[in-house]
Amino acid sequence: MFDGISDDAEDVVGVLTERIEARFGMDMGQLKAAVGAAPTANPDATDVVKWHGLLVEAQSVLDRAEDDLVAALQTQPSEVDDPTMGLAHRVNAAVAVRDGRAMVVRWLLDPDAPGKKDLAAERLARLRSRTGPTVQTTVPHRPAGTAAPASAWRSARVAR
Repeated sequence: MFDGISDDAEDVVGVLTERIEARFGMDMGQLKAAVGAAPTANPDATDVVKWHGLLVEAQSVLDRAEDDLVAALQTQPSEVDDPTMGLAHRVNAAVAVRDGRAMVVRWLLDPDAPGKKDLAAERLARLRSRTGPTVQTTVPHRPAGTAAPASAWRSARVAR
């Protein structure tokens, strides 16, 4: 009953693994080693390796959940009991997690994905390379006798 699900899911992991390897020009073992040796050298590779690992982990959880469900279903009479139904819910949750992680990997691999070309993505890319705060964290000191900008005075008057 569930044999096709695992095969299809492994194909999804396999296809995404192949896409990652093609994108970075090395197999996953080499890519993991490169990211481990220099995690900040290529943030895209680091993100892909992280999420691929989470995807593989989610696939393992799903495989175990499916195996448990199949074993329980084989012992059931015509009606499914509550514990077996709980196993079915566990499989559904594992599928959702695996599919969500696969979507993230696909998004990371797609240079034209929504959100990657907009201003926020460009700002994020610039901020990744910075190490310190990006905005001033204290109020600037204004020497005594210096008036506040007129725009600040007008907005304070309007607020009254």
